[in-house]
Amino acid sequence: MSMLSMSGCSSEASTDNSALVTDPSIQHLDANIQSSANIEESIKNSYARLASKRSDVCPKLLQDEQRSQTIERISEVMVNDYCDYFLYPEEGQELSVKVDNSQIETLLIVPALHNFANGNYQVTSYDKHVVRLSYNGATHKPESLTYDVAIKLSDKQYL
Repeated sequence: MSMLSMSGCSSEASTDNSALVTDPSIQHLDANIQSSANIEESIKNSYARLASKRSDVCPKLLQDEQRSQTIERISEVMVNDYCDYFLYPEEGQELSVKVDNSQIETLLIVPALHNFANGNYQVTSYDKHVVRLSYNGATHKPESLTYDVAIKLSDKQYL
């Protein structure tokens, strides 16, 4: 007799779970979570846009307002262990990063992990890309490290 009641309980539980999956209030909750994530991303980009006007604040949003292929930042100051640069390249472009200081490592950390020491990165989608410059020296990092960086976006050449 106890086997029958256990079977009845598990059947009701699975029915309740399937109702939760199709429940409109759960779908509304998912939409609210996505909306919150979009708002958080917008706030991060707004902060980064303001930080791009300062040499000693990170992260920075880099925007190509003159449609030039190279974005240069002169006399940047790394206060912490790394500085992130946000940009939105177009699909098919090639991304390269050059820094004038050999103690700084250049990495793409979003949407994929790529070390620019191994060559340029081929952009596969229009998406947020985060280039991270980090101190990678043999000695203790100075309190503020000054450097120049050039981020180049070039269109893919078809042969």
